[in-house]
Amino acid sequence: MFGGFLGAFRPSFTPFGGRAWRIPWRLSSTRKANVRKRLRAADSVLDVLIDSGVSFKRLELIKTIPREDQMKSRDKYTTFSRTFKGYRKGIHKVPKFTKVPVPRTTPVGF
Repeated sequence: MFGGFLGAFRPSFTPFGGRAWRIPWRLSSTRKANVRKRLRAADSVLDVLIDSGVSFKRLELIKTIPREDQMKSRDKYTTFSRTFKGYRKGIHKVPKFTKVPVPRTTPVGF
């Protein structure tokens, strides 16, 4: 009908460098706010676990990591990467960064 170029398998627009859906250069203020909201939500779950009196080894390790209000903006919006210049890359460049846990601290030595 239309040459088969509709739907998921249509060709990419060449001036976009072959990719129609580009990753933005920086996080927008809305996406930063959503990152902070997710971090606070995770902190509230940990608070409930701590207040319940439950104790296990992993929870003791989690108590040592910084909370959202104690984190530097560098750690909130970027993550460690061996392949990027300066060893940091924007959190929005991590695949499925809204669904997978992103480390809150930099590995020791970097």
